[in-house]
Parts: sequence; C-alpha cells; structure tokens
Amino acid sequence: MPRPLFFLLTLVALLASPLAGAQLAAIELTAGFHRIEAEVAANDANRQQGLMNRRSMPANHGMLFVFAQPARHCMWMRNTYLPLSVAFLDEEGRILNIENMQAQTENSHCAANAARYALEMNLDWFASKGIQPGSRIGGIDKSPRPQ
Repeated sequence: MPRPLFFLLTLVALLASPLAGAQLAAIELTAGFHRIEAEVAANDANRQQGLMNRRSMPANHGMLFVFAQPARHCMWMRNTYLPLSVAFLDEEGRILNIENMQAQTENSHCAANAARYALEMNLDWFASKGIQPGSRIGGIDKSPRPQ
C-alpha cells in the first residue's frame, strides 16, 4: 500500500474511533450567584490532558479536576495555549488559594494546603467575580468519583 494512502486510512480510522469524539462529562457548579459549566477530569488520563491544546474556552466554562486523595496538588501549563486561573478546593469546595497561570509555561502552581479539587477558569475569572479564598464552590458534591 502506498505510504500516503496508508497515512490517510490510519487518520480516518483514528477520527472514526470512539475516543476521537469523546467529550468529558460536564457538571454545573456555582460560585455565589455565578453559574459555571465545568468539564470533569476525574481519571489520570483526563487530569494529565487537562485543557492542553485548546485555543479558546467560552465564558463561565472551566475544568474541574477531581483528585483521588487530598494533597498539595500542583498544575502547570505545558501545551496549554489559554492563560488560566486555578482555584484549589478542599473537600467541601472551599477555595484554599487561587493562582494565575500563563500559557505555555512550566512553572508549578500548587495548592496552599491539601486540596481535593482544582477548578481552572479563564484568566482572572475569579477576580472579576469577586471570588476569593474562603469562598465556596457549590455543586462539588455532584462530581464523579475519581478513578
């Protein structure tokens, strides 16, 4: 089989696979009276992928990372083209700290204390809504269990 044809057939097979169009589960969260539509990354593969390779994210959308154990988890921005803010949350959804993260950097941004969740939003989303450490994110209790 000629190489270009093999490549084309391989590409078509990949695009037709169930994983190609797979989307993460979504959950509705609240921060005060602000509604958040968050994709949920509850397994290792989804947590590692995060928001990598995305070029945009709608307003009031984000990604909720669900960790198996509370710990001082850290995030970075390798292959992430969107500048983001991340809120690290305890088991009850209270914000421990918020970190601003610049696109395509490898600086570590870590939870101030043991965090069970991290919520990534577009850069400065939390600040623009007056949401600070100590605020509670509602709906966390409905998130999928970590895998």
